[in-house]
Amino acid sequence: MAQRVTAFWKRKTLEQMDQQEWESLCDGCGLCCLQKLEDEDDAASIYYTRVACKLLDLNTCRCSDYSNRRQLVPDCVQLTPATAEAFAWLPPTCAYRLVAEGEDLPPWHHLISGDPKGVHHARISQAGRMLAEGSVPEDDWEEHIIFRV
Repeated sequence: MAQRVTAFWKRKTLEQMDQQEWESLCDGCGLCCLQKLEDEDDAASIYYTRVACKLLDLNTCRCSDYSNRRQLVPDCVQLTPATAEAFAWLPPTCAYRLVAEGEDLPPWHHLISGDPKGVHHARISQAGRMLAEGSVPEDDWEEHIIFRV
């Protein structure tokens, strides 16, 4: 009789994952690469806008220069297991945040569904609905808020 293997994200902590496992958690939604606004009165509230980082491909939701992103966008946040306690700013659908909080992945996540475009079919990503960073003056980003965490 075959023995069921527990999914790595259920049996390992973020710190125990190897680089391939870590990277595979990303569902490719691109939401972490959207420009965000912080409420001046309530610093705990982060507002996501539809304005994408200059490196984010607006249709695929993938970084156009992932390996050099930190040099090209100095304020790009690199997610690491060591910073998992600060993942509350990530969207509630983010696998990194879900795993850090002890939750399971959603059914549309590619590691569950086997469909790398599941995040787009479920309309979790903003694929095709984002605006290029340079096309919207920063003073107008507030007009493009799509959700708050």
